[in-house]
Amino acid sequence: MTTAYDAVVLAGGAARRLGGADKPGLRVGGRALLDRVLAACAAAHRTVVVGDPRPTVRPVRWTREQPAGTGPVAALDAGAQALLDAAPAPPEQSPEVLLVLSADLPFLGETTVGRLLAALGAAPDAEAALLTDADGRDQPLVAVYRTGPLRRALDGLRHAHRGLDDLPLRRLTGGLRTVRVPVGPDEPAASFDCDTWEDIATARARIRDHGAVLDEWITAVKTELGLDLDVDTGVLLDLARDAAHGVARPAAPLTTFLVGYAAAKAAEDGTAPAEAVAEAARKAAALAQRWAAEQDEAG
Repeated sequence: MTTAYDAVVLAGGAARRLGGADKPGLRVGGRALLDRVLAACAAAHRTVVVGDPRPTVRPVRWTREQPAGTGPVAALDAGAQALLDAAPAPPEQSPEVLLVLSADLPFLGETTVGRLLAALGAAPDAEAALLTDADGRDQPLVAVYRTGPLRRALDGLRHAHRGLDDLPLRRLTGGLRTVRVPVGPDEPAASFDCDTWEDIATARARIRDHGAVLDEWITAVKTELGLDLDVDTGVLLDLARDAAHGVARPAAPLTTFLVGYAAAKAAEDGTAPAEAVAEAARKAAALAQRWAAEQDEAG
């Protein structure tokens, strides 16, 4: 059973090392950093972004720490409070776990979020699960927290320091029982954040790595077109190859377009979209192979 959770994304930092640039809006692989993070927590019951409102890939709630720019602890508190102030959910739908993320994590994915949730669920006495990077450093802004202990810790800091302005996150995590989740081999760059222009350049270069560029591109296209569809890219690539070799090179893009169109028509009649794509691709691939067979016989 998947653990229910809410999410708070911190997107209101000053980005001083980026010269004050609009960091959440900077694009990596054609997608804004904030949108990439929101995709990683798409399964959240509710999502609050602490920062200035802007268009996003999916609807979210917005809030801001007061005064603005008073640090991550104050921002986290504002996000947690916004969830408290929201319309209450039925008890069985009210998550007791809060995922907290910064808005500058281009390579964070749902796999890492799932590992954090699983680690917290497997440790009943723990109050938080923190990702640790390759050097063993805690990442309190890639973490899940039990909401009750988190709010108590925030209230304790507020009382002890007469507010939460400019407090370091270690003051918060130091008062919680935590488990640590090392970054995994499936998402080795999950903790990579973009604080400088060099980081942005590194991220942009990394997604063009031969082993990742196709998945990045397909995800970007689906996001841009508003598609929520799991597609077997291998099937489509095989189809394009068969059409190019068995018919003519320009046939490859035209055939895949027609397969998509046919799949959409089938989906209108009730066929599951992924199944419709697979069936249309199968028929077109068989046709391309028949064309190739005829050419072989003639040659």
